[in-house]
Amino acid sequence: MPNLTFYISAPMPSEANLAQLSADCMQLCTGVLAAQQQNVHVIYVAARPGHGLPIHVEVQYRLEPFRTPEVLQRFMQKLQASIVQHTASPARIRCFGYGAAQIHALH
Repeated sequence: MPNLTFYISAPMPSEANLAQLSADCMQLCTGVLAAQQQNVHVIYVAARPGHGLPIHVEVQYRLEPFRTPEVLQRFMQKLQASIVQHTASPARIRCFGYGAAQIHALH
């Protein structure tokens, strides 16, 4: 963890822009959230438009004492700036923290 899932109902950004956004996500997760690079996952899901912003991001992460509300706020602000830079669209961002006892994973 962290896992970042982007639901995009706008036209999908170019491969180059998604690659840059993925690189920014890696940097934010390893830098701001202090995650190990091999534990970061970023995926993009094409979504049908319904209502709301054209991009919705769900971030799932392991709760750690150093991941304070201030750290998460800084992470979301920087993530929003990167999303706007690489997609020209704002995003709704939601972060969900899980304790180690609630996470059961393979790979």
